[in-house]
Amino acid sequence: MKVAVVILNWNGRDLLEKFLPSVVSFSNEATIYLVDNASTDDSVSFVSEFFPTVKILQNKINGGYAKGYNDALKNLSEDIFVLLNSDVEVTENWLQPVISEFEKDASVVAAQPKILDYKKKEYFEYAGAAGGFIDKYGYPYCRGRIFNTLEKDSGQYDSVSEIFWASGACLFVKADAFRQVGGLDEDYFAHQEEIDLCWRLKSNGGKILYVFTSKIYHVGGATLAAQNPKKTFYNFRNSLFNLLKNTKRANTFLIIFVRMVMDGIAGFHFLFQGKPKHLLAILKAHFSFYGLLTKFLKKRKKYASKLKYFSTKSIVYQYFIKNKKVFNEF
Repeated sequence: MKVAVVILNWNGRDLLEKFLPSVVSFSNEATIYLVDNASTDDSVSFVSEFFPTVKILQNKINGGYAKGYNDALKNLSEDIFVLLNSDVEVTENWLQPVISEFEKDASVVAAQPKILDYKKKEYFEYAGAAGGFIDKYGYPYCRGRIFNTLEKDSGQYDSVSEIFWASGACLFVKADAFRQVGGLDEDYFAHQEEIDLCWRLKSNGGKILYVFTSKIYHVGGATLAAQNPKKTFYNFRNSLFNLLKNTKRANTFLIIFVRMVMDGIAGFHFLFQGKPKHLLAILKAHFSFYGLLTKFLKKRKKYASKLKYFSTKSIVYQYFIKNKKVFNEF
């Protein structure tokens, strides 16, 4: 299988200088692409000068994660795309264990490696950890990361396992499967679009894996920090999109209503923490959701399925009420 490692960049000169060397050193079996989202810094000229083997694809606008990748990937001919964040340090032999899983099982359409924290390398990293799941109300979580609780990696997830979603920080996906389900949804702009993509891949009969023998280190929040209200906006709005677009259950709208109530509680929690901008971000997320409701109802007709999507009814209940802080306690 031919492999394309595709790194999306927007004004990321410092990140590329720090992390691109590991990608170039340890990705000999792949073609490496830098997809630039209309940067205004010198990141493109820097890569051209110091990493001549990296192929550069230039987008005309910054359309976010989804559009940036869609525009680039439509012209690539490789069999496997690896969507890799620019703030990732890869390790030796990080590609082959995952590619082997694709070669062994034709039903595998997407995968992710073990994602560890670059700053605390013995711990899992927030964005993906040891593979993603979702609860009944659309809240995402991972093996190794529940809300802001990060587990130390002691080998507790050292098995190749089927998961619900693979992290967009390092997402391996079959090119044919990616195109068959319509690629990334550009209405998301950024955050949780990989969950939507994986949902559609699974609804189409595909299998998504976590491959522990491949290991990377992710900084996280390099483009949009966790404390940024924009991140709150995208996460809350886009998880509502996920539920509306992809679930065909009779009680979908009741689930969304309950979720909205829970979002309101989360908003007041932010307020009591002295973070009024995050409460405002949640309100904006809901109004944006209403504004795109008609458009997403049309998408629902095309994509919604009766797929069993959640592995626990409420991660909020498990975490805050039952005080279960790690995945293996469920």
